[in-house]
Amino acid sequence: MGTDTVRTEASDDAAGRRREQRGWYFYDWACSVYSTSVLTVFLGPYLTSVAEEAADAGGYVHPLGIPVRAGSFFAYSVSLSVIVAVLVMPLVGAAADRTGRKKPLLAAAAYVGAAATTGMFFLSGDRYLLGGVLLVVANAAQSVAMMLYNSYLPQIAPPEERDAVSSRGWAFGYAAGSLVLVVNLALYLAHDSFGVSESTAVRICLASAGLWWGGFALVPLLRLRDRPSAAREATAPGLRQLAATIRDMRRHPLTLAFLLAYLVYNDGIQTVITQASVYGSEELGLGQSTLIGAVLLVQLLAVAGALTMGRLARRYGAKRTILGSLVAWTLTLAAGYFLPAGAPVGFFVLAAAIGLVLGGSQALSRSLFSHLVPPGKEAEYFSAYELSDRGMSWLGPLLFGLTYQLTGSYRDAIISLVAFFVLGFLLLARVPLRRAIEAAGNPVPERI
Repeated sequence: MGTDTVRTEASDDAAGRRREQRGWYFYDWACSVYSTSVLTVFLGPYLTSVAEEAADAGGYVHPLGIPVRAGSFFAYSVSLSVIVAVLVMPLVGAAADRTGRKKPLLAAAAYVGAAATTGMFFLSGDRYLLGGVLLVVANAAQSVAMMLYNSYLPQIAPPEERDAVSSRGWAFGYAAGSLVLVVNLALYLAHDSFGVSESTAVRICLASAGLWWGGFALVPLLRLRDRPSAAREATAPGLRQLAATIRDMRRHPLTLAFLLAYLVYNDGIQTVITQASVYGSEELGLGQSTLIGAVLLVQLLAVAGALTMGRLARRYGAKRTILGSLVAWTLTLAAGYFLPAGAPVGFFVLAAAIGLVLGGSQALSRSLFSHLVPPGKEAEYFSAYELSDRGMSWLGPLLFGLTYQLTGSYRDAIISLVAFFVLGFLLLARVPLRRAIEAAGNPVPERI
């Protein structure tokens, strides 16, 4: 009788865990559309055109009286959003750990971001300042929400399930990004057939991402549950809280060692993502339709790549699988260096290779980090992880730009990024993960 009761409770716990995991996947499904359609494809060119419409004869706009070249306004807005996120994320992360109430904070961040994105429908004429404000709010809210979302992973998945759960989450996100981007591109390319102007089509695409984000965010908010927290430390203001988090992380130097390795190779990943289209257009002479097609191909294959690498991690361990992906990134860049100009087939092959390793590299890094977080510090530590992901990826673009400036060759610029993957490989290979997990006070999975 007692054994049956234990089995029933274990079965109920497993069923409840699966329900939470399925809900958790849907936040990636909800918010990844913002990253794909808004940030990657539509908002940059459109907000730049709005700023140019508002510019003076010298090509400058003047937000708060500060002269800013219209072509730089989008980049500066993204940078400002990162600064806001740096101030807010540690504060929210510590509050989430202290109170145990992540879900209300996740809801607030998600719906602030979704509302700001939906509000981009009103970005018309010369309203560049409205666009900048909405971008800063949406991007910072997205960062905060992703930090809270990631911090659920150690709570909803035992160690042996995390690689697979994290990989499925990334796969859901890339699948949603692909689906909505296809619909948005159909509207954008055939806007005359739908009876709307090109500008209106873009604004509809932007707003649809916000509505999608807000609508599907209901699923995780209904299924995830808060857990009581043992942490009761007072929450300090943003920068002081970030400093306190870093001081606490210094008590776990092996966790910091992994975070450093991740910062390095993720910087390379993010730079490839942002500069591949520049390389394709400027060095290889490819048209916009080819570049958009390559973005779609990356999104679609990233689904399969994330799931495949999750299965590889179950067999070989997450660390070995990530190390293998870094070798693949290096070989992909080397192949890209030798691509002939005007050859879209070769560029699509390059995009396919990037897609296959992109999702898995990120998903397994997230699950691996979750093992290195001390219990009760999930949101606080994932705020540092999210800052590494979003706020620190500036060295890669800097190296890319400097290499091009010195050599005048985008081929030299793209091959220079190999340094990030080689150094990241060496740093990650040196981290004794089993010892790091034990030092964080967590159970060590059979394969890591």
